[in-house]
Amino acid sequence: MSDLACTVKSQTGFVKSNIFSPLTLPCGRAVDNRLVKVAMYEHLSDFSGGPPNTYHFALYSEWARHGWAMIITGNVQVDKHHLTLGRDMVIPSTLTDETLAPFKRLAQVIHGDAIVENGSCSHNSRHTPGNVRPLAIMQISHTGRQSPIVIGGRSPFVPPKAPSSVRIGSVVQRGGEAKSSSSIRSTEEEPVKDERRVDDWFLRVLFQVPREMTIDDIRDVQRGFLKATLAASKTGFDGIQLHCAHGYLLAQFMSPKTNLRQDQYSIHPSVNSLRMLRETIEAIRTMTPRDFVVGVKINSGDYVQAGEHPSDARIQVETNRVLDHIRTMAHWGMIDFIEVSGGDYESPGKHILSHKYSMCFIVFPTSPRQAFFSRFSRAAIEHINGDPAPSNASPVPVILLTGGLRSPAHLQTALDAGHADLLGIGRGSITCPDLPVVLQERLTENQIGYQFKEDTRPFTREPGNELKPPFRLPKVGLIGASFELAWYTVRMRGIAESHIRNDTRNGKSQSHSYPRSMGTTEAMLRMWIWVNRAEGWWLLAFVLMAIFVVIALPTALIMSRQ
Repeated sequence: MSDLACTVKSQTGFVKSNIFSPLTLPCGRAVDNRLVKVAMYEHLSDFSGGPPNTYHFALYSEWARHGWAMIITGNVQVDKHHLTLGRDMVIPSTLTDETLAPFKRLAQVIHGDAIVENGSCSHNSRHTPGNVRPLAIMQISHTGRQSPIVIGGRSPFVPPKAPSSVRIGSVVQRGGEAKSSSSIRSTEEEPVKDERRVDDWFLRVLFQVPREMTIDDIRDVQRGFLKATLAASKTGFDGIQLHCAHGYLLAQFMSPKTNLRQDQYSIHPSVNSLRMLRETIEAIRTMTPRDFVVGVKINSGDYVQAGEHPSDARIQVETNRVLDHIRTMAHWGMIDFIEVSGGDYESPGKHILSHKYSMCFIVFPTSPRQAFFSRFSRAAIEHINGDPAPSNASPVPVILLTGGLRSPAHLQTALDAGHADLLGIGRGSITCPDLPVVLQERLTENQIGYQFKEDTRPFTREPGNELKPPFRLPKVGLIGASFELAWYTVRMRGIAESHIRNDTRNGKSQSHSYPRSMGTTEAMLRMWIWVNRAEGWWLLAFVLMAIFVVIALPTALIMSRQ
């Protein structure tokens, strides 16, 4: 039993918490506790995408030393021509010892075998709390239509690939016609219409109309996922997670709002909508050891159109559809964990980093999508474990719940209510990298009568007003989400730079220091006006131009309408 044990002796007996109890995955790998650092976009690679670098090593060495049971990387793109915001980790075109070396070093850092100090990576002779050795999971991804113009890795007039030619922001009508989301909302109040028009304007500037993929394109993408898995396996990662959430390519094949195909990869019947994913996972399983972890991240938000207000009957229909997908995946016998998440770029602010969705057993949902997500997450485990298993039954995947878990009470309630097997922490792992240690300290310092489920105190101080966009900008989701992303991105970079500088005070790393004075405007500037050690300063000209397009032009447009 590790020091991070599931029971602590007190004067009145034992205080129990299954948060620190071990769990065995279907593949046979075990996690030491239920706390998972989930994937977040780091924005630390070279500007056109590349392998992990010193900044990644420094950032992940901080998480690795605090007792997380599983650490999932930010999305690693399988196609260098389909990036998110330019600084993505990317699988190299050819897999050689040289090109794979940075990924091998990242796996070593996550396992705690290497550490970054004074700007260099070296062997780590220290031990993590309780000798917890995190599982290193590489999240592999293809953005599909959600790859922006220019910074997405393509020439300006080369569109991204997607299952169907449906632009971001379009709403698919009956009959398969796609219209602008703002043009069909005639019943909305004028301020809401104006905000939607600004959102649509941003989407049209940032994202192109995608090109529908051919069968050869689909095979190329599947080979990309296989190559990424091979890279993860060769470099010491314990497994991979396929990103089927937040409107990325695999999610686009599974959603009727983005998949209008009429071939074997169509949305109907259900077996077709999952064909792309199943074929990929089947191929992955044939090339990896039995104990190689395979996870899937699924997104409840992809099952409801952005901005729509569905009826209870519609919510139930969509709930049944997503649960059918999860049930089908579980019975494949090839998946170890399914992460439950929500939101996409058409509902910004609900998916950046760790998701804002809160479970209804914690707070009442405040939007139709939150209501949908809460119903979905409650039923997921019940459907997986309650359905009759096929004759060749394999262990069912465990559920990793991500979103709204901001206090010990949230964590414990999720486990006690049977809504999760693993607990995913995103933003909390940025503001409180040592969260597992903080939890253990609360458990040991408050032994008499203390229970996690009654402790509603946040793990650490959370940003409040710091995340508000500049007052002149309207309350438009895409704008607000961009500023929030910038704040947390700069915070992660600060953690990395603290290790690179070996910034210590009284023997303790200053990566925990809270950036109290940093507002969103400063965060946005610091996010984009930054050049890492491997880049030339020529990038600043391009970055300043990008900031002008993304911030100055929309601001001028908004002011002209006032």
